Amino acid sequence: MTPEPQRKRCVFSKTLENLTLTVPPPATMAWRAVVRVLRSHNQPLHDLSTVLFPSPCRCCGATLLRISPAPVCDECLARMAPQTTLNCTRCGEALGAESDRMRPMECAACRLATPPFVRAVAYGLYQDEMRRALHLLKYERVVPVAKMLAEKLAVAMLMLAGEAPRKMTVIAVPLHPTKEKERGFNQSILLANAAIGIVRRSGWELTAEHDLLKRVKNTESQFFLTPHLRRKNLSGAFAVTDKDALAGRDVLLVDDIYTTGATARECSKTLRRAGAKRVWVATLSRAQTETYVMWKAS
Repeated sequence: MTPEPQRKRCVFSKTLENLTLTVPPPATMAWRAVVRVLRSHNQPLHDLSTVLFPSPCRCCGATLLRISPAPVCDECLARMAPQTTLNCTRCGEALGAESDRMRPMECAACRLATPPFVRAVAYGLYQDEMRRALHLLKYERVVPVAKMLAEKLAVAMLMLAGEAPRKMTVIAVPLHPTKEKERGFNQSILLANAAIGIVRRSGWELTAEHDLLKRVKNTESQFFLTPHLRRKNLSGAFAVTDKDALAGRDVLLVDDIYTTGATARECSKTLRRAGAKRVWVATLSRAQTETYVMWKAS
C-alpha cells in the first residue's frame, strides 16, 4: 500500500497566542506576496493575514488585529486623546486651579513675559501611548508612525484655522545637521509634511518651507535642564537662511513636543527678528508642568 504523502499543516496553540505556519523556506516570500494581494482585495483575508503573520503593537505589546505599516494598535491610537483641560490662551499651559481666578485666561509666565508667538496649541499630553509612539519614531526610527501621528497634529493645526491667516508658511523646528544625519531624518518635518496634506483638504493654504530656518548651534540635550538653562542653552541656536523670502509672512511653526516653550520662543523670536509678520505654533504633544500634574492628582 502506497503511503499517503506528508502534508503541511497549521498548528494552533490552545490560547491562540502562538501561531505557527509550516511553510517550506523557499516558499516563504511567495506566501507573503500572496497574502499582500489577498489582503488588498478582501477584508476577511486581510484579517487572516494577521493570523498567519502575527506581530505585536510596539506600544502595548498586544497582537495587532490588522496589518499596518505603523505597528501601533487601534486601542493605543484611541488612547492618544486630545487635551481636555482648560489651558492658557497664549501658550497652551494647563491652568488648573489658577483658571478660577483669571480672566482672560493666560498663565503667569505669559503675563510676565508675552511670548513672541501669537498662540501655541498642542493635540495631546506627552505621556503614555503618545510618548511611546514618539519614541518609536525618534529613537527606534519607525518612520511609518509619523503618518499616523500626523493625523493628530493636523487636529492641533486646525485649532488655529479660525484665527490664523488663510495663507501661511509652515516651518518645522530644525535639528542640527549633525543630529539629523545621525537620526536620518527630522521627525518634525515628517510630521509637518504629512499633516499639511490633511489640513489642505479644509481649504487652508499651507506651504512648507522648512529650509528658511536652520539650527546653527549644536545644543546639549534639554531633558535635564531647568527652564532658565533651557533658554540659555538655546540662545542664538537658530538662524534664518533667507530674510527676503521670509519678510512679511505669517508662519506656522511645527514641532513634535512643547515642553517649557523655550524652543518655540527662541525660534519665534528668530523668525520675527528676520522679518516674519506673525508666528503661530502647533505641536503634536504638550508636556504639562509638574505643578499641574500634582494639582490634577490631588
